[in-house]
Amino acid sequence: MRRGFVIAFVVLLSLLSWGLWPQADSRLVIHFDAAKTATVVDFLARPAASVVENPPNVVLIVADDLGKHDISVYGPSATPTPRLAALAAEGATFTSGYVTSPVCSPSRAALLTGRYQQRYGFELLVHDRYPRNRLEWWFARQFFSTHGWSALDELRVPKASDLQRQGLPPSEITLAELLKKQGYATAVIGKWHLGAGDNALPLKRGFDHQYGFYDAFSLYADADDPSIVGARGKYFADRYQWWRERSGGSAIRRDGAVIDEDGYLTARIADETIDWIGAHRDQPFFAYVPFSAPHAPMQAPREYVDRFAHVESHDQRVYYAMIAALDDAIGDILAALERFGIAENTIVVFVSDNGAASYTGVVDNAPLKGGKLTNFEGGINVPFLLRWPRQIAAGTKYASPVSTLDVFMTIARAAGVELLADRKYDGVDLLPHINGAVTTAPHDALYWRAQGHRAIRAGRYKLVSDAATGARALYDLEADPSERQDLASEPPVLVEELERTLRAWEAELVPPSWPNVMKYRFSDGTREFLFPL
Repeated sequence: MRRGFVIAFVVLLSLLSWGLWPQADSRLVIHFDAAKTATVVDFLARPAASVVENPPNVVLIVADDLGKHDISVYGPSATPTPRLAALAAEGATFTSGYVTSPVCSPSRAALLTGRYQQRYGFELLVHDRYPRNRLEWWFARQFFSTHGWSALDELRVPKASDLQRQGLPPSEITLAELLKKQGYATAVIGKWHLGAGDNALPLKRGFDHQYGFYDAFSLYADADDPSIVGARGKYFADRYQWWRERSGGSAIRRDGAVIDEDGYLTARIADETIDWIGAHRDQPFFAYVPFSAPHAPMQAPREYVDRFAHVESHDQRVYYAMIAALDDAIGDILAALERFGIAENTIVVFVSDNGAASYTGVVDNAPLKGGKLTNFEGGINVPFLLRWPRQIAAGTKYASPVSTLDVFMTIARAAGVELLADRKYDGVDLLPHINGAVTTAPHDALYWRAQGHRAIRAGRYKLVSDAATGARALYDLEADPSERQDLASEPPVLVEELERTLRAWEAELVPPSWPNVMKYRFSDGTREFLFPL
């Protein structure tokens, strides 16, 4: 009896040791390009080659998970957004504006570097957590594989030291670094989500001032604040966000130091932006304002929620209220530019980092297909506005496909920035296209890739393909912007041509610098597509 107990105990201990033994794959090492890093350091240490007369100020506003049809600029919407409508009326509205990824951090990496993020390994979402052992991995496989989500197929995770190296590599140069070299004051006010390791922190990447949080999300206000209304989702990620509150990378920081913040975050981001601009209005400035709204966790001031009393769903009322509060916050920033007398010479860009998160159940991106975490139009075709009264006629509408990659180049050219010659930039200066000086389309093609999940838009045609499921779809976006009619089986020559073009682009890329944690499964009714993140 005793011998059997000892054997059982040893077996149990062995199983626990096997299950709890730390897992880290030494092959998943993140290497920074030493030569390119040295070039960046040397370049930034040199004075600007030239300075333009009366350079424009820049306010780059980014919404988080805001769908194109969440706002009234692109047609009827459940949420009136008069401030954004006014911004559109005073500048240019892009009707085919794209991001480079349907998920937050890779999209933001391309925005700030002007280069496809896959060129430097930023292909997937940055992560602060992987399963640490076989038991955690088994638990994730059993309990997180719901509502289209699935955990890692195999347990391959990076070491803690490499986890800290995820994010913008030092071999890349940001728009903030270029503008700072040009004499601009620079600030990031809002969500960072481009890495929390020492190499990627905002104060190390060209920003003089930082306010907000480093991670993918943070509470908008204290969960117990009676003036704030919350809506808690049923999927695991939302539960984790409410549980984490404002700890770790979700803590609110000013210049890297954790602070207590009592106000509603969307309004506080606007207030901080206005105060900072007011203090720097006598010199050229770059204010990067990445709001977290309307990304989960969903919270909004009661006064905004009450505006949507006619909406039956509580969760939708809160979601719409978040967008209304965001619109007011943006309006406050725009009003401050007028009050300070600097609106005429300030470039204002507004864009979302990806489409709305349809998996929350409160929004569907209609009439576009899919949403965040898909390369269908609902995930990558986003609201995109640009105002510069000195250069852009009010009420301009531009229909050719453009990319957030172009934000970098448009601002760089306007500010007279010298660019490094050792790398390829993928964006173009949009101003000559908007003003009619250049009549050709800005891009022959736009590309997307997250491991085997790929897409290309060339002219009117778009191909989406998925190596994991074998699914493939071709759409004529001019005739079918909602991607309802799959043409993949009809003109095989066109599919093959798009595949060749896509493969040629992929040949220029590097492998992802870190592995994914999960996959999201999207079905369009006939096929399934897997997006790794």
